[in-house]
Amino acid sequence: MKCPACQHALTRITIESLEVDACQFGCGGIWFDLFELQQVDDPHEIAGEALLQIPRNADVKVDPMLKRECPRCMQMKLKRRPFSPSIPVEVDECPACGGFWLDAGELEQIRVQKGRLEKAPQRSNGMSAEAIRALYRLKTADREEL
Repeated sequence: MKCPACQHALTRITIESLEVDACQFGCGGIWFDLFELQQVDDPHEIAGEALLQIPRNADVKVDPMLKRECPRCMQMKLKRRPFSPSIPVEVDECPACGGFWLDAGELEQIRVQKGRLEKAPQRSNGMSAEAIRALYRLKTADREEL
């Protein structure tokens, strides 16, 4: 398979039971077949750590504006989109096979942002239990005064 970003030959990498195709000594991008990215995008997943250090050639320049073709599906263009609504890292997805192409550094960005989301305080759409109790006490205090 050829790299959709720089046309360098992709190399198969096996980490535990996961097999991905990486552009080693090229642009450093990684191809994930359907459901493979979900196995390494979590910052607590050890297998994903090995994919953060794909050796790359600093002389290889990638134009992010060029349309890329899926390395699996002939003549199918990848669609650029945010990884998720809460993680705006731009990734390339094949509409036919569901695979993902991540440029060098994008997997690390996704893992970092997922880790920040886990640490961020959770917002609720309603009031906290403390606020409800305080309002209840105020309301019952008003009734006692009457």
